[in-house]
Amino acid sequence: MNEITPRVLIDNIEVEFTEGTYQLNGGLTAATLQFKISTRQSNYRKFWNKEVLFFLDRHDTIPLFRGYIKRIKEELDYFEIFAQDALGYMVKGGNKEMAKIALDKHDNLDGNTASGAIKLAISKALLSTRIKTDIIGDTTPLISSSRPPLRGTLSLLDIIKELLKRAVDNTVTPPRPNIIKIVDDGDNSQLVIEPEVDVNTAPIQMVFTEKDNITKLKIIDKKIPTIVIVNGYKGVKGTFSHDSAIAAYDRNYLEVRNTALKSPAECRDFAQKLFRANLESKYEYALDTFEGMYLSENDVIRVETEDAKFTGNYRVRGKKITFTPSSFSIGLNINRKPPTLAEYISRQDN
Repeated sequence: MNEITPRVLIDNIEVEFTEGTYQLNGGLTAATLQFKISTRQSNYRKFWNKEVLFFLDRHDTIPLFRGYIKRIKEELDYFEIFAQDALGYMVKGGNKEMAKIALDKHDNLDGNTASGAIKLAISKALLSTRIKTDIIGDTTPLISSSRPPLRGTLSLLDIIKELLKRAVDNTVTPPRPNIIKIVDDGDNSQLVIEPEVDVNTAPIQMVFTEKDNITKLKIIDKKIPTIVIVNGYKGVKGTFSHDSAIAAYDRNYLEVRNTALKSPAECRDFAQKLFRANLESKYEYALDTFEGMYLSENDVIRVETEDAKFTGNYRVRGKKITFTPSSFSIGLNINRKPPTLAEYISRQDN
């Protein structure tokens, strides 16, 4: 492993820090950067809402994190600074409200695809200088923001979630939703829409083994939904249950909504696909490593262990990097999450 030298810039000026933590949880949550600097460096009041860049190595040309300072804690000999990426404007935190817009029959997002509606919503919320959409792309399949129309005072986050949950690709098995994430183009934070990858067919970005690059491995045995209820279009619904799975795993309920389904048979078929996808992805991993710092959400990696039932391909959900001026460590959150669950289709666990 080559030696790296992390660096932090505030308002494009490099600052000296003692330690820090970068965290990306994925799933339409804001990435965060928390670090400490000496009180000798400056008056902390001038840092408020300034742009922060975090480069994992000083030779990098694109920052791992681009965000804005949201909170500063002053201690005796250091400031602890907390920053969020551009998605931070969409979430509620502290005394800050999430970005919202008011939509009615005269002023709305009607007539757009998901991409066009999100661009317009960001413009209406006056966030176009913070969140760029030059390379946003669009959902697969394309959907309309007019069916049904969005009305009322809505947060940008709720608008995006609503539009994404309408766009589920039912032409593949299991059906796949779309995700939206932030990527950095070297100058700005850009929103990008892309289909959630299939872990079985997507290119593998890295391989992790206990011998080569895994320093700690935690295996999580997930709860498997054995009774799946799917609500379709205009009150249509269907239920799938599996007697053998109920005997093995007990009664665990999952309820989802997919308005693209227009008959009970379609709903039942979708429900059984969800059950089988969950059954195949029973395990999740959290691993500590010294590689994979540039992996991003929706990348696919392979984990190989001595126990064959845990070996397989996994989707990166998030990562946590702790760093000092001369060292770093990485934790990856990875899973085989079925692609039609919680944050993409309305879900209620009973």
